Amino acid sequence: MQTPLSHILEKKGPVIHDIAPKSTVATAVFRMNAEKIGALMVCEDEHIIGIFTERDILTKIIDKNLDPAQTLVEEVMTPAPITIDSHATLFDAMTVMRQHRCRHLPVICEEEDRLCGLLSLGDLTAWLIQDQEHEIEHLVNYIAGSY
Repeated sequence: MQTPLSHILEKKGPVIHDIAPKSTVATAVFRMNAEKIGALMVCEDEHIIGIFTERDILTKIIDKNLDPAQTLVEEVMTPAPITIDSHATLFDAMTVMRQHRCRHLPVICEEEDRLCGLLSLGDLTAWLIQDQEHEIEHLVNYIAGSY
């Protein structure tokens, strides 16, 4: 739970999927499906201006009966998303996600003032499970005397 997010991002890799604000929702959905991801960062001139998620599709496109081929991402994205610093921990990230009811959390490298990753709830859950499996293995070895 005290693992720094920078360490998790190192293991996950440097790929950040983004889209231009003037792209259509249809284009964004096609990219999300192709990449098998639930969110895209919306960036302009290398700055985060929003995030576009599956939830945006459901609540702002489908529910409002908008045409994905005619609607721009900037019209329906979530502007100024909640972010977290790369020095924060897994526990900090899970707390932020729970408090703000979000499934995707952009990670900012404060020193460089740039986006350095995007973590999903699935990423954090997988890391937590792996961490607990290692802890259990160490405890079993300790109890069994093979430590």
